[in-house]
Amino acid sequence: MSLMLKLSTAILATTLASNANFNLEDYIKNDFIKNPQIKVNGVELLEKKDLKDAKGWQAYMFLMNLSIKNKADKYPETLYVNDKEGLVTTNLYNYKTHKAVGKNLRPKMDSSYFNDAHLIAGKKDAKHKLVVFSDPMCPFCRKYVPTIYNDVKAHPNDFALYYYHMPLTRIHPVSGVLTRVMEVLQKEGKMEDAMKMYTLNVPLGETNEDKVLQAVKKQFNINVSKADIDKQDIKDDVKSDKDKGTRIMLRGTPTVYVDGKFDPETMGYKKLIEKK
Repeated sequence: MSLMLKLSTAILATTLASNANFNLEDYIKNDFIKNPQIKVNGVELLEKKDLKDAKGWQAYMFLMNLSIKNKADKYPETLYVNDKEGLVTTNLYNYKTHKAVGKNLRPKMDSSYFNDAHLIAGKKDAKHKLVVFSDPMCPFCRKYVPTIYNDVKAHPNDFALYYYHMPLTRIHPVSGVLTRVMEVLQKEGKMEDAMKMYTLNVPLGETNEDKVLQAVKKQFNINVSKADIDKQDIKDDVKSDKDKGTRIMLRGTPTVYVDGKFDPETMGYKKLIEKK
């Protein structure tokens, strides 16, 4: 369930659009958001795509700039629209296949995600580009990220691996500190040390920076100071990563893209290795 389904009381299973020509921003402002405590500051369409499995329907993937209790933020959402019939819905379900239509749709990833600052393994001129958004305390990420990292190191001419921080601080509060530790190490070119954070033994709820840094020092003999992780550029870079995740409508970790396309199974790159 998306965040906006929790925030808004305006969602119906399927509703009639107000006119034959669907206007996304008008619909969001006048029909989608009914909560008077939520202000719609703007709507940005990320991508509109025809649905192969639902003739006449299109998926609108977009960001809503909302103010909630005077705090502005951007929220990703998807609507399915049948302009000819004047219909719009948040979910489409094929009862014959027993699958949600458009479940794995994500916006295309542009080349700005493939930059040197995020390259942690492989060569930037490699044949394939992999992008991963991850939280070092996510149990799935702790199994997956070290694997893809080592696989790319073993095939540096075939893959370039770009890493983005996505700390899920609501369920892993310690990740807020730990991702900044990783960012410091990455900036210093210490990728191996940064990857060690995936095996750090520390309470998920720990937010005391000193205790986290002490654990890093004790377990790995890696020195990162409080002054290091509190630098504004470190905080800004982690925030920028999270913003990048929002723009591809990230819904969990790990999220993986292979050559600019969303890989819902996360292991698509393995098939490229097998083809060699």
